[in-house]
Amino acid sequence: MENYFIIHGSFSSPYSNWIPWLHEFLENEGKQVYVPNFPIGVGHQNYENWSKLLQYYVDLGLITENTVIIGHSIAPVFISKFLVENKIKVKKLIFVCGFNNYFGIDEEYDAINKSMYFNHLADVKAYADEIICFYSDNDPYVKIDAEKEFVNTVATQQIFIPNAGHINSESGFDTFEDIVTYL
Repeated sequence: MENYFIIHGSFSSPYSNWIPWLHEFLENEGKQVYVPNFPIGVGHQNYENWSKLLQYYVDLGLITENTVIIGHSIAPVFISKFLVENKIKVKKLIFVCGFNNYFGIDEEYDAINKSMYFNHLADVKAYADEIICFYSDNDPYVKIDAEKEFVNTVATQQIFIPNAGHINSESGFDTFEDIVTYL
């Protein structure tokens, strides 16, 4: 049975941005949806801690070739790294404002994001049939060149949304109607 995972970004939660709206939308469509609450903050958010939580769902048999994973901000590279390192194939990946090996947001973000980065990003293409990436040209956290490099490396389909910032609540995205088309 097809299911969905929605994964938040750094210093975020399952209750922020468009995530609650998408969670409710999918559940109203009768879909099985999981929105894990990953540890955040310096000393807590790192690849090891996030992997332990996602591995829990793998061990329960909930992440399979019928799973669609949606990730925002740092989540796309975390998801990519996790799938590649654990050789887990899923149905589809939908990434929003993803980036890899990018520094310069600020000291705290750089510190917690660093462990998520990896040098074999393109390998994720072997672990999903479809990888859809959304990005914008005026993200206040990640330069467009970093987002575009991520998108060009992994996407089977690119969706550019002009003037959408980090595609989060701060940019007016408490809902995210455009993503529904690609579910």
